[in-house]
This record gives sequence, structure tokens and C-alpha cells, in this order.
Amino acid sequence: MDTLRELWPRLQAMGRTAIEALPNLAVALLLLAGFYVGARIVRGMIRRISTRLGRGASVGLLLGRLVQAGIVFIGIMVASTIVFPSFQMGDIVQILGLTSVALGFAFRDVLQNFLAGILILWTRPFTLDDQISYKTFEGTVVDIQTRATFVDTYDGRRIVIPNAELFTNAVTVNTANNARRLEQDFGIGMGDDIDLAKRVALEAVHAVDGVLADPAPDVLVVELGDFAVILRVRWWIEPPRKADLMAARDAVLTRVKQQLAGAGVDLPYPTSQLLFHDQTEDTDGDRTRQREGWPAGSRAGSARGTDAPPTNGSAP
Repeated sequence: MDTLRELWPRLQAMGRTAIEALPNLAVALLLLAGFYVGARIVRGMIRRISTRLGRGASVGLLLGRLVQAGIVFIGIMVASTIVFPSFQMGDIVQILGLTSVALGFAFRDVLQNFLAGILILWTRPFTLDDQISYKTFEGTVVDIQTRATFVDTYDGRRIVIPNAELFTNAVTVNTANNARRLEQDFGIGMGDDIDLAKRVALEAVHAVDGVLADPAPDVLVVELGDFAVILRVRWWIEPPRKADLMAARDAVLTRVKQQLAGAGVDLPYPTSQLLFHDQTEDTDGDRTRQREGWPAGSRAGSARGTDAPPTNGSAP
């Protein structure tokens, strides 16, 4: 009973405090609802502006959510100061400062990837369905999130690449432009007519479907090799996707090879010549008696080195 008598005044005081706080709580809830509605309106405006500027729906959605979350968070802080008058804005700023520093050290890599993802979505160095090449990875971009970019390789695998790496390193975007140039080297015989080979190769390339007339294909002599004259055939295709690239290369190489062979142009391949030393202990060191696959001279010894060398310059 004594304990109840001691607790009763405290309970009464807490009840009066709660009743007195009801108006402030109602005002805080109304204020928070206003912040939430305003955040949704701002989110929709950002999405429309982003689409109008050509940044894409994904950028507008991301920025809209970030702004909405920030506005709602500010609304919660303001509502807290109304419900709890002792909780001042200075305390909120101090808490946020300490919290942001701690989170920055703890989640440095996460925040770095997050900011890089926002910048990738905003600057758009590549977009969804682009085909990119990064280090040893190459494939089609299927999703860009705030943490990582998802790339499907051509052999059916999925690569998850952190956004910070893509934003700070060199990335090749194979589908950035509408056309792409391909090239292939062919070797013709040293005695073949170069002008004829060029003309035949160009006619073959022009006859392949998918090869652009502008820019026009060309054939250049790029090297006089050890066993062939090297011609470089260059042509453009559109669009420059991997499947189209492989199909165009297959068609051009097949037709050029057939046309060159049909025109009588030689397509040589590397050959080797082996020279055998006809040398024994008797002839070792005597260059006049060492044969390297060539017929023996008048001063050379026999294959087994059994004949003695001449002593007076006359025939033995």
C-alpha cells in the first residue's frame, strides 16, 4: 500500500503530461503528413523533369526516392521537436554530424559505390542494353543499381561489377555509336598482282549484306611479310552488336577468301626450310669441309669426313 501511495502521484503526473502533450502530438502528426505529401509531390516532379531532360526513368526514380526520403526525414526531426520541446534542432544537427562521420568510416565502400551509381545514372556513360567491355569482362548491361551494375556475358553468365570501379576506370562501350569498323588481314603471294588482289577483295566486301557503303570499305598494304604481302581489309557495319559483328566477319572472310582463290591469287602459309650440317669430328672447325645441305665443293670432304684434305691445292 505504501508503494502504491508513492507511485500514484507519479502516475497522475505522467497522465497530466500525456494529456498536455496531445495537442502537440496532433500538430506533429499533421506536420509529418504534410511533409510526406510534399515529398511525394516533389518526387513526381523530379521524375517528370528527368524524363523531359532525357535522363531516363531510372534516374528520375532514384533521385525522386532520395529527395523523398530526405524530406520525410526532415519532417520526422521537426515533428520530434514539437512533441519533445527539450529536443532542439541543435541537438539534431550534432547527432546527425556524429552519425554521418561514423557511418562514413564504417560504410566507406558502400557509400562510394552508391555515389558512383548515382553519377553513372545521371551522366549516362552507358545505359541499359548497351554492350560494354571492362577488363576481362564483356557483355550486355541488364541492370544498373545504386551499388553495382549487372552485365550478362555472351556465354550466358552474369557479372556483378561495383559501380565505383566502372566510374573510376576505363570502360569500352561497344554500342555507343551507330557504326563500327572491322578489319582483317590477308596474305597474298610475293609474286601476285597487288592491284588485282585489292580489286577482288573490295568487290567481295561490297557484295556482303550489312556492309555499309558510307564509310566505304578499303584495302591497304600494311606489311611485306616473310612469306606474303599483307593486305588489310576494313569495312563498317551497323548496328555494332556482338552477334552482328560475328556474322559480318564470317560473311566477309568467307567471300574474300573464295573470290581471291577464284581469281588465282595465292594465299600462302608459313613454310620452313631445314638445313642439315654434314660435319664430323674430322671436319669440325674446318669451314672448307663443312656442308650445310649444299653440294660439296672441290675442297670439301666426304659426308663421313674420311677423305683427307688437299695439301698442295691440287685435286687428290
